Amino acid sequence: MRAALIIQNWYRGYKARLKARQHYALTIFQSIEYADEQGQMQLSTFFSFMLENYTHIHKEELELRNQSLESEQDMRDRWDYVDSIDVPDSYNGPRLQFPLTCTDIDLLLEAFKEQQILHAHYVLEVLFETKKVLKQMPNFTHIQTSPSKEVTICGDLHGKLDDLFLIFYKNGLPSERNPYVFNGDFVDRGKNSIEILMILCVSFLVYPNDLHLNRGNHEDFMMNLRYGFTKEILHKYKLHGKRILQILEEFYAWLPIGTIVDNEILVIHGGISETTDLNLLHRVERNKMKSVLIPPTETNRDHDTDSKHNKVGVTFNAHGRIKTNGSPTEHLTKHEWEQVVTIFSASNYYEEGSNRGAYIKLCSGTTPRFFQYQVTKATCFQPLRQRVDTMENSAIKILRERVISRKSDLTRAFQLQDHRKSGKLSVSQWAFCMENILGLNLPWRSLSSNLVNIDQNGNVEYMSSFQNIRIEKPVQEAHSTLVETLYRYRSDLEIIFNAIDTDHSGLISMEEFRAMWKLFSSHYNVHIDDSQVNKLANIMDLNKDGSIDFNEFLKAFYVVHRYEDLMKPDVPNLG
Repeated sequence: MRAALIIQNWYRGYKARLKARQHYALTIFQSIEYADEQGQMQLSTFFSFMLENYTHIHKEELELRNQSLESEQDMRDRWDYVDSIDVPDSYNGPRLQFPLTCTDIDLLLEAFKEQQILHAHYVLEVLFETKKVLKQMPNFTHIQTSPSKEVTICGDLHGKLDDLFLIFYKNGLPSERNPYVFNGDFVDRGKNSIEILMILCVSFLVYPNDLHLNRGNHEDFMMNLRYGFTKEILHKYKLHGKRILQILEEFYAWLPIGTIVDNEILVIHGGISETTDLNLLHRVERNKMKSVLIPPTETNRDHDTDSKHNKVGVTFNAHGRIKTNGSPTEHLTKHEWEQVVTIFSASNYYEEGSNRGAYIKLCSGTTPRFFQYQVTKATCFQPLRQRVDTMENSAIKILRERVISRKSDLTRAFQLQDHRKSGKLSVSQWAFCMENILGLNLPWRSLSSNLVNIDQNGNVEYMSSFQNIRIEKPVQEAHSTLVETLYRYRSDLEIIFNAIDTDHSGLISMEEFRAMWKLFSSHYNVHIDDSQVNKLANIMDLNKDGSIDFNEFLKAFYVVHRYEDLMKPDVPNLG
């Protein structure tokens, strides 16, 4: 009996340690994702700053070719954009027949399970037809449930097609008796965003009154540049990808803001604030909001305080924040917070086995029912220790990439604390420096054993924070601070340069580059000598024609982990 108790206590401790490691890994993923979201806010304020200071570009151009997209009614109609693209006889993927029926939904599902690609002709036709219906819809869709007709609410899918297949397998396909609300963020991050979007749009066209689509913050062309959907489109549709991207910009803008169920429940992506005015949101011209990063020229600021028609009882949203009851501006009570629900439908979001997905079934007068699931692949059947090892290694890897991007700043912070010039700090001092520079709100003391060498006296050899990892330099003469800065902000810079690249050429002039860099460094408080940037810009102009291929240039700044030295990506030689 005593031996059994010893073994039982050991196992409980062992499992608790694994759970703690799993928790720390998830904390790293979440902290970095949150920091990225805050970075998006900084990027948004930069665009406003740029519009006020950059004289080489007019706001209309920056607003993503807005006016041309809307005013050319007809350069973009089906005849010019869809019917001009032939579907060859050799194409062996799914062929859709308009008007669409439930047979087309089945056809699409089976084709995507076989990893077939839908022809660009059909992609464009589906987007055009969907946009045509969306343009007739209000900002908020009102739906009613009944005991015989529940509605299923799904959250973020983020390109994870297997999750959508699993939802349909467990809960049934959309139909008149099985309605769905998909609450935004269909795309980005995952590798099958276009397939998810096509399934949802085709289902919407077949059942426009029973499948409802809300816009998320990733239904946004600027976000797509950063989080992968743009690259997915251009990879899968090399010939017609740019056309698809242009139509997507319009399509996004016409997606409804939210859905109201039974006049009691608000389903909206990202939550609402305590000052949100639902009357205003009902009236706002949503099609003018091409991107959350670039506000429209004019915003409807008519704040009608009459809230008698805005009563909502529970707010369900993808990143649940706020619920209103009666007036949309009143503060939440503790009881009302038990009525706020976050629903997220992408399982294994950070890493295999990291989380389950979920959906909710709602019916008037009954308690919401929650359903969880997880796509299970080979890794999900591994022992817990192997799954935790995989998740932890992935989390530590991306954390190290954050650390190396601030090497110069961290080194200065360490040296300021190292009064004896010993190359060592206490764990507390090291943790203080890490948090002060990186601002990730992480349990650095607990993570220290995974990140640095600690001597027998418990002191951290602080330069080991950068061991086994480096940022590849496109040219050896480039200063480390400049290289780290360009690596750290490469996603933001890619979005900024793409925003002013109105002809999608991938090129900007040297003059534009220098002007944009001055504004960028000023707004982001980057202290780097302009001469360094000018020198690098000249190197970037590979063929000396006065233009820069900025996408290829930014790819040249990448992190190399020691075990990846033999697997370097194919990047341009800028030397």
